[in-house]
Amino acid sequence: MKVVIIKYNAGNTKSVENALLRLQLQPIITDDADEIIRADKIIFPGVGHAQTTMRYLKERNLDVLIKSLKQPVLGICLGQQLMCAHSEEGDVDGLGIFPVNVKKFISNNNCDKIPQIGWNSLYNVQSPLFASIPENSFVYFVHSYYCELSEYTIAKCDYILPFSAALQKDNFYAVQFHPEKSADIGQQIISNFISL
Repeated sequence: MKVVIIKYNAGNTKSVENALLRLQLQPIITDDADEIIRADKIIFPGVGHAQTTMRYLKERNLDVLIKSLKQPVLGICLGQQLMCAHSEEGDVDGLGIFPVNVKKFISNNNCDKIPQIGWNSLYNVQSPLFASIPENSFVYFVHSYYCELSEYTIAKCDYILPFSAALQKDNFYAVQFHPEKSADIGQQIISNFISL
């Protein structure tokens, strides 16, 4: 099986690569369109800034390519946010795969730290992406921005307010948390994605 991790000017590629190596897979990290098109599974990893990442994707026509993909695609953290319509981070339009807006957390009191860093639980989990994942499982988050709830929400999380911990539309899957840093639960989610 050919698994590609999309390379851009940031991204958490090494941790994602290590998670795939644990599944006996040898992923390719690339921004080459032909390599991406030929992949069986594609991961669009997180970490970075929305505006600069979208600029990088557009300069290489990867914004158009990603939207056209027919094989399973998994966005992680920033990858999820950039699959949405618009992000408040840099006031930038995303890929528009999910008609969802990405907003910045606003602290209601001094106890709410932004970004959210650490473990938090998922609820209302659905979709084959979460096969064998118990309700209220804990996963690892690092983010200041969140995707609003929508009809495409397949898992929720609460931090300051309820938000989309995961989204799905057709062959596109996306998670706000970092499965590659979420111990056994995260590894199972990555394995589920590879098995789709």
